[in-house]
Amino acid sequence: MHKVTLTGLLASIFAISLLIGCSDTVGSVTEMPDKTREIVYATAKDINDMNPHLYPGSMAAQGMVYESLVENTRDGIKPLLAESWNISGDGKIYTFHLRKNVFFHDGAPFNAEAVKKNIQAVQHNANKHAWIKLSSKLKDVSVLDEHTVQLTLTEPYYPTLLELSMTRPYVFLSPNDFNNGETKDGVAGFNGTGPYKLIEHVTDQYARFEANENYWNGAPKVKRITGKVLPAGETTLLALQKGEVNFVFTDDRGADSIDVEAMNRLTHTGTYQIVRSEPMNTKMIVANSSRSDSPVGEKAVREAIWHSIDRKTISKSIFSDTETAAETLFSTNVTYANIGLNKREYDLEAAKRLLIQSGWIAVKDGEVRMKEGRPLTMKLYYDVNSSSQKTQAELIQNEVSKIGMKLELIGEESSSIANRRAKGDYDLLFNQTWGLAYDPQSTVAAFAAESSYRYTTSGIPQANELYRKIDEVMVSVDEKTRQALYADILTIVHNEAVFIPLTNGSVTVVAPASLQGVSFKQTQYELPFERMHFE
Repeated sequence: MHKVTLTGLLASIFAISLLIGCSDTVGSVTEMPDKTREIVYATAKDINDMNPHLYPGSMAAQGMVYESLVENTRDGIKPLLAESWNISGDGKIYTFHLRKNVFFHDGAPFNAEAVKKNIQAVQHNANKHAWIKLSSKLKDVSVLDEHTVQLTLTEPYYPTLLELSMTRPYVFLSPNDFNNGETKDGVAGFNGTGPYKLIEHVTDQYARFEANENYWNGAPKVKRITGKVLPAGETTLLALQKGEVNFVFTDDRGADSIDVEAMNRLTHTGTYQIVRSEPMNTKMIVANSSRSDSPVGEKAVREAIWHSIDRKTISKSIFSDTETAAETLFSTNVTYANIGLNKREYDLEAAKRLLIQSGWIAVKDGEVRMKEGRPLTMKLYYDVNSSSQKTQAELIQNEVSKIGMKLELIGEESSSIANRRAKGDYDLLFNQTWGLAYDPQSTVAAFAAESSYRYTTSGIPQANELYRKIDEVMVSVDEKTRQALYADILTIVHNEAVFIPLTNGSVTVVAPASLQGVSFKQTQYELPFERMHFE
């Protein structure tokens, strides 16, 4: 197993390093007064373009700067920039009553005109947002008065409020930052209404955020947050030990900056604490059913891979039981997902039988199987910045070799893997569901989206039926009908083994022991930094 090693020398200088700190370009975490100490978090990638109406940017960073009309919480949809709302009887008209005395970071007023301008800017680039069904159903945005805005849909769409609560794209940027009235071709600034302002960004080095002292919900107690770009693993661990950073968390790719053993050793010093969320997502391997030129296009091959993965070992040995073995695409606590799907247990003999029945033959055990002159070989892509994905990939590679299958492991940047997924240029790749606040509707909608899982699902025999049912469930106004449709959708993709579950993941935070108020939102993509404070 790939582990980060803590040497005796580092352990001995650990306490001294924390006190001395580091005088690098973003400053040491010990330089600020006790009551306003800075959070410096490690991130494996740059915050990138912070335009909230596009997708390259860091969601954790965008979540500090921008806000939506409503917020998804454990207790359901709650007010955020909208104080209240009404939905018409036919489910097509949403009227939002906005908060007063809210301002963007540049001083521009947040009002109905700003809401209209932002939503229209998103809609003018609707093809980019095909994964979010609201983009295809939003017919009109109307200003009723300065603080009242109305959205009209072409048909009822039950996830409307859920999709309006997401980190992007339906969040709000100062109209002063628009270019020629649009945002699709870039913006002039990044002024939101959120609790923090982006004040400095050096690409691939760091990004600095300062508290918004005029924040409508009260100024944050932690006055400065800096995201420092560091390679995951040993480099991030050393930075934590030296005080160059003091905060790490599971990023929006589902990757941890350091492994579990390193986290535990840090906390044993008493200087750091570990805080974990409830399970939020399912980590999985995505199989490209549309690849007729690859073995992955065969259901039997995908099922054989499923049977060859020892999820319990992954959970225990790689994640130290901080993530649980997943048997299905969604855990049973996800709405509409508790439908009693058949489990595929870890069973190498069952995997071999499936391959033999499908015509994949090996002369002797351990040999790569052949079928019609073609070897049983595929490529598995993993995030090069995720040590846990690499370790899992190596474990799976070893297991499938026992059934006569060869996997070539390829580590790439997460953006490259996302591009492969969108273009269908892959056999197998690591991914994860959208998460608790967004599922099942967002992940299910992505099954049919060109920019997401269309290639994953388009090769199965029931593809057209699947897409039809996805369309139907999103407009259903009857709860029983919706339950039945989700049951059919989830059964189809489960039976076809196109999403091979691994573990149910959580968000993990390693933070100073003195930092209070560390908590989570109903999403793995953001953290509520504004609720945190030092003792």
